[in-house]
Amino acid sequence: MISLRAFSRSVPRLSQSIARASLRPATFTKPALAQPWKQASKPAYAAFSTSSVFREPAAEGDIELIAKLEEEVKHEKASGVEDAREQKASIDYTLQAGEWQAKDVEGEQEVVLTKKFGNENIRVTFTVADINNLSEDPLDQLPDEALGDEGFESQQREGEGEDEVLPPTFPARLSIAIEKPDNGALLIQAVIQDGDLQIEEISHFKDAAIANAQTAEKDWTRQSLYAGPPAENLDPELLAFWGRYLEERGLNVEFQNMVTDYISYKEQNEYVRWLENVRKFVAA
Repeated sequence: MISLRAFSRSVPRLSQSIARASLRPATFTKPALAQPWKQASKPAYAAFSTSSVFREPAAEGDIELIAKLEEEVKHEKASGVEDAREQKASIDYTLQAGEWQAKDVEGEQEVVLTKKFGNENIRVTFTVADINNLSEDPLDQLPDEALGDEGFESQQREGEGEDEVLPPTFPARLSIAIEKPDNGALLIQAVIQDGDLQIEEISHFKDAAIANAQTAEKDWTRQSLYAGPPAENLDPELLAFWGRYLEERGLNVEFQNMVTDYISYKEQNEYVRWLENVRKFVAA
């Protein structure tokens, strides 16, 4: 069925052709039998024009949304430029010093760092999604009545003279796989919180592919195997040796600070990219 827009475009052309035919001298009129044949041979698409494309105007809400997205993009790109530059330089320095190779794909949340240490292949995985788990000051969760006048004045005095307000921290979870030829792999689950690496679980798998599970089947197999005791149940001295084990492989304080900086830096870039993509979509 022809659309109303197409029909309205064809009407002017049809009326003009009829008017031109009516102005022709009678002596040049073709025989009656030939006229219908010529009209029928005209291509059906001649009544349509492709010189311009009609575009529906955006809804009022779309226009306001696009303007707000553009404003947000400009704000994010303009703010913290120098801090981002210094952050990137620090990340690159730590990666190079520790001989880490980074796999960072635009649009993906996960970052993978790899390196060799002797006959070991080390793979560290973390995600920018952890930045959404910002921790807050426990005092902020208490009502003012719970603090009381004395507590409030004490907190106020502690805040006096402090020029810098520290940003809230977030737990950055690490999945650390250490593989040795013909000896399977260790899988260590840890979390970085307030500059401290806390080991949560240490597992050993005879099949290294299970430790580096890349498929749902391998992941299911890993979950069905004994993963070892919770790290908090281990002897504190034994746990301290495990901490040294990781530190000697490059997971030191500098590395821990780099991971949290990397998450913040990448999340900011992904947010700006997201803003630009959704703006383009709404405006298209």
